[in-house]
Amino acid sequence: MTAALDPIAGLHHMLGYPFIRHGLVAGTAIAVAAGLVGYFLVLRSQVFTADALSHVAFTGALVALTLGVDARLGLFVATIGVAVLLGLLGPRGRADDVVIGSTFAWVLGIGVLALSIFTTGHSTGNGAAGVNVLFGSIYGLDVAAARTAVLIAAGVVVIALVLARPLLFASIDESVAAARGVPVRLVGYVFLGLVGATAAETTQAVGALLLLGLLAAPAGIAMRLTTRPYRAMGLASAIAVGSVWGGLVFSYAVPRVPPSFAILALVTCGYLAALVMPTRART
Repeated sequence: MTAALDPIAGLHHMLGYPFIRHGLVAGTAIAVAAGLVGYFLVLRSQVFTADALSHVAFTGALVALTLGVDARLGLFVATIGVAVLLGLLGPRGRADDVVIGSTFAWVLGIGVLALSIFTTGHSTGNGAAGVNVLFGSIYGLDVAAARTAVLIAAGVVVIALVLARPLLFASIDESVAAARGVPVRLVGYVFLGLVGATAAETTQAVGALLLLGLLAAPAGIAMRLTTRPYRAMGLASAIAVGSVWGGLVFSYAVPRVPPSFAILALVTCGYLAALVMPTRART
């Protein structure tokens, strides 16, 4: 009763579980990377790319499971590979809607086939793996997975920050950036590789179906609150982290609520609040 009435005691009790600590560590790292990469996705109007990669993540993980290898290997190989492929097929390192839509369709078809094969051949094995890929399993991450998530997220953040200035230039005006010597296509390829890696990581936290929300919504909120690029990047990451923390706490307090739903519900409420905020409140 004391823990229920005392938030500090309740938080201490919550952090006593290793799976909660692993989820918080991994979720924080993933959220920082998702917020930063998501800002450029929104700025470059490439949100549809992230939507396509969510289906690629689903397909890659299931193909890997069907072949008997670690689902994370399939996640990263598929999302990064297809992300760069989308850039190669599009102009100046960007994929257009036709390329993305076509890729979306055939990748989803392969995913359905892989799901059918996997569920048929593994009915007595890891039958919940497909559900975990779709909706996330942040409470199922062990210490090794949390460490891997932190290392990958750190790499994504470092590369994104190094790339930030030329990427901003290329995002605002590709033609002028190219004329000034910015390698627009190469920058686009590297960025799409970062999106693929971030999508693969985010799938572990909120699942393939919901990863678009954690990539796009915090950035959308940040861009409605400030017009300054670097401030918006930091704000997007902070909002994503806050949503992950709040979602995990809410899911722990109300066990019937899945953590992925709680995380996305919070960030959605934040976006709705940002929509009604007066324009003059921006900084």
